[in-house]
Amino acid sequence: MDTHTIDTADNPDPRPEEETPWLTAREQRMWRAHLEVAKLLEYQLSRELQPHNLAINDYEILVVLSEAPDHRMRMTDLATATLQSKSRLSHQITRMENAGLVLRQECPGDRRGLYAHLTEQGWETMQRVAPDHVRSVRAHFIDRFTPEQLDAIYEALAPVADHLRGLRGRS
Repeated sequence: MDTHTIDTADNPDPRPEEETPWLTAREQRMWRAHLEVAKLLEYQLSRELQPHNLAINDYEILVVLSEAPDHRMRMTDLATATLQSKSRLSHQITRMENAGLVLRQECPGDRRGLYAHLTEQGWETMQRVAPDHVRSVRAHFIDRFTPEQLDAIYEALAPVADHLRGLRGRS
């Protein structure tokens, strides 16, 4: 993403160009490093899930459901937790249902509500794949840092995550 390109049709900020707070070379370097690391890490983790016949989104859903009470969540809550639209999540859950990893269940007392429920096969898949995935996360990310760097990165990113979570749902 080139932060110096101005497209007034897509730019909701009507300020003149001279008022744009352009990124400094230092800020640009950090921003681009962040984008590259995020994309490369997701690519690598996705590649390493392929032998398990899982996509990174499948794995994320398995994790979230495995940590939920009774291994189930309302679809709307699962969409929020995985940062997916309800429509995209519905397609994802259909694929995972076809693979035997999850089931959709009606919500008692709410005719329109649905749960996504982790099946026994989904739980077994999670237990089988998790050790490999954790080793990958460790090898490609966690072990690249000292304990002090891990603390500093967390301290730097936590307020950004809090800010962005606060913006969710706003137009």
